[in-house]
Amino acid sequence: MKRQEALKELSKLSKDDLQKSLREKQENLRVFRFDLAAGKIKDIRQIRTSRRNIARILTLIKK
Repeated sequence: MKRQEALKELSKLSKDDLQKSLREKQENLRVFRFDLAAGKIKDIRQIRTSRRNIARILTLIKK
């Protein structure tokens, strides 16, 4: 259910807003990876969720 709601919200955004959101998500993923390497992250699911959100945004941009 959460995925569908997130997809609906993303589909309402303009292409520029999607690209801005994509940059933010990619930066967050980069920070997560550094934190993981440093041992600061305990919940690695954040990385998986972030990667999936990036993929959703890329899919909407390519439409």
